[in-house]
Amino acid sequence: MSDTDAGTPAFEMTWSSTTSSGYCSQEDSDSELEQYFTARTSLARKPRRDQDEPLEWEKPILSQTEIEQKIKEYNSQINSNLFMSLNKDGSYTGFIKVQLKLVRPVSVPATKKPPSLQDAKRPTGKNQAVKRRTSFYLPKDTVKHLHVLSRTRAREVIEALLRKFLVVDNPRKFALFERAERHDQVYLRKLSDDEQPLRLRLLAGPSEKALSFVLKENETGDVNWDAFSMPELHNFLRILQREEEEHVRQILQKYSRCRQKMQEALGARPLG
Repeated sequence: MSDTDAGTPAFEMTWSSTTSSGYCSQEDSDSELEQYFTARTSLARKPRRDQDEPLEWEKPILSQTEIEQKIKEYNSQINSNLFMSLNKDGSYTGFIKVQLKLVRPVSVPATKKPPSLQDAKRPTGKNQAVKRRTSFYLPKDTVKHLHVLSRTRAREVIEALLRKFLVVDNPRKFALFERAERHDQVYLRKLSDDEQPLRLRLLAGPSEKALSFVLKENETGDVNWDAFSMPELHNFLRILQREEEEHVRQILQKYSRCRQKMQEALGARPLG
């Protein structure tokens, strides 16, 4: 689709997969806080981290003639119809592929849910539907192809992805990374808001090993708790409490089995 609204970047997006799976919601709960709960999430579990290291290939400023030559070289190396095109104004358009690797669920408005019996008993209000949210996990390693302009910025790509999925989370919770594979190592670099992904794609060439794009949570070492809403923060505390209780239960169960086995071994030992 084309984004032609005033104040928004003009670029198109084409999608290679759907999100018909992966939903995990609590829409029928009585509390707004419950709209965020999902037992599968964990704040303590850490994913495998790629090496966060700057990519070494140069990013020179190209002249118009060099851009035209680069585009010809790029198009000659691809085996699909995802070509780059040079525009009359000197800009160019092309495709970038973004892999979504999100660990936590995202929030969307729960305005299209059929009314339940509990909803019918509740008082109605103008802001009631706006406050309702539900959370779901995007399918693992979802891949999206975006048709963008050379001047499209990384922040605009993130915002467009969130709009497509109706995600209401703060865009600052997410970051776009460039990823490269070298000598059996994976290197990641977080793009700044103003960097232009299509320009990086052109400079690196079409090889996915040389460069690919990944959307991840915006991890900066410490969690930016100010970026979360109060319902989300309360729910994180509840998740941590439930995980702690489950961990304690497993430990007690483990030592109970050990005690039982030792008692059985003592009872089976012959006297004398």
